[in-house]
Amino acid sequence: MPNRNGGIVDDLLVYRFTADSYLLVVNAGTKDKDWVWVNEKASEGGFNVNIKDNSNSWALIALQGPNASAALKPFVDEGAIDPEKLKYYTFTKGEIMGTDCIISATGYTGSGGFELYIPNSSAGKIWEALIDGGVKPCGLGARDTLRMEMGYCLYGNDINETTNPIEAGLGWITKFTNAFIDSDLLQQIKTDGPNRRLVGLKILKRGIPRKDYEVVNSEGKVVGVITSGTMSPSLGIGIGMAYIDSSFSKKGTELAVRIRNKDIAAEVVRFPFLKLA
Repeated sequence: MPNRNGGIVDDLLVYRFTADSYLLVVNAGTKDKDWVWVNEKASEGGFNVNIKDNSNSWALIALQGPNASAALKPFVDEGAIDPEKLKYYTFTKGEIMGTDCIISATGYTGSGGFELYIPNSSAGKIWEALIDGGVKPCGLGARDTLRMEMGYCLYGNDINETTNPIEAGLGWITKFTNAFIDSDLLQQIKTDGPNRRLVGLKILKRGIPRKDYEVVNSEGKVVGVITSGTMSPSLGIGIGMAYIDSSFSKKGTELAVRIRNKDIAAEVVRFPFLKLA
């Protein structure tokens, strides 16, 4: 959702149930400002729309990983739903253990799987059944390393009200086939090229990049900043996502990350990091 200044109010998913019924799934941390924004724009545009906040009525379980289909299959109506046939970024309504749910072939780990939207009253029993069935529970820390290894943006870190989707590498979901808020501005940025770009940095020596660490060139000049960073569990090296001056954003460019007053060598790489394996 663009903010009229080229920045991003939030990144979200929109589920279309019918021609006039939609579900917006936003980030929990931005829910309140998203609610205000959507209502303001509906009022300004004179739209005949009824908007409800049902956040407190639903729970979400992100069932992720290469075995997600097999893990889910025993709990759905076998005659109505086959998780293996649900295509990426599509969804269906169906029963999980007799409860009406939304089953979405989405997630933010890069490892495939589903996001299960479950009425609060049934979330506990479905969670426990999945765990009893062999699913391993993981928290947001695990999700964070997985999404970083794929180069997925996290709102509040890599994208926010001051970043635009073109510099963030989100041009693939910024379509100009129809006019929208900031479309002229973003089209111009795309045409001219952004002043900075979100790139991947592979740390070449011992060190872990962290949010807000400075990125410098060979002369020690600051040319960027880390927005997300970690020690990659899959690769065993430090990796970071950073906004870099466009002139230094080419793949293979040698830079350094300033870690505790030491400049640690790094190299610009393309996402996902897992291709380095």
